[in-house]
Amino acid sequence: MNPKVRMAIFVVCGCALFAIFAAGLSRLHPVGFAAGPATTYSEFVNSITVPERRITDAVTAVNFDIRGFDTLGEEYIMFASVLGVMLLLRRQPDERDGAPIDKQKGRRIPSPSDAVRILTISLTGPLVVFGVYIVVHGQISPGGGFQGGMILATAPLMIYLSGEFESLRKLAPRWLVEVAEAIGAGGYVVIGAAGLFASTAFLHNLLPPGQPGDVFSGGTVALLNVTVGLEVAGGFIVLLLAFLEETLVRRDPS
Repeated sequence: MNPKVRMAIFVVCGCALFAIFAAGLSRLHPVGFAAGPATTYSEFVNSITVPERRITDAVTAVNFDIRGFDTLGEEYIMFASVLGVMLLLRRQPDERDGAPIDKQKGRRIPSPSDAVRILTISLTGPLVVFGVYIVVHGQISPGGGFQGGMILATAPLMIYLSGEFESLRKLAPRWLVEVAEAIGAGGYVVIGAAGLFASTAFLHNLLPPGQPGDVFSGGTVALLNVTVGLEVAGGFIVLLLAFLEETLVRRDPS
């Protein structure tokens, strides 16, 4: 496409986006406004989080219920970012896979020390358990899918630090991680769309709210936490694999 045409399209779309953004800002309520008996937004959130949502963590109630549609946008910002990195690091016609850098002739890279191996391997299991705990308990304590997904993504890094890159690729196959990320990204939309199919609203809670303090409280909020955890963990692991493959494996024949 001609650069001038691209610039013209960018200017038109940018102006349209700015107009929509400005119109939205002009219709915002004043700072501190609350659409209810409470006088501030924080008081409004606290007044409905436990009685109506059965969620004891107000931050999770805001992220996955009160403004759950915004969280969908945040999730897909990350999804698009990972997709952009994958496009930039895609295999080029003049690239081929070679021996890992630590296996190349003339390269002498020392293996990790026994202390590093023991420490990283011993941390892998607890990191997975702790990450899952943070994801599934987001509606009753600080945490959730974003935080737990980041913790889960560090487990493969521990595997890489404790051994060879090939061990990481075997334990976390790229295709499997990409499937998990796709399920996490699509699962949020499917759960939200279920409300539309039930003739209510997008992200409307169709499950029993449960009891405050119970791990199954909050209805669909627990499922949304799981989908976000899958997307975040899968996205960061895909990035880790892509960067390591580009650095350690792919070679330019020249």
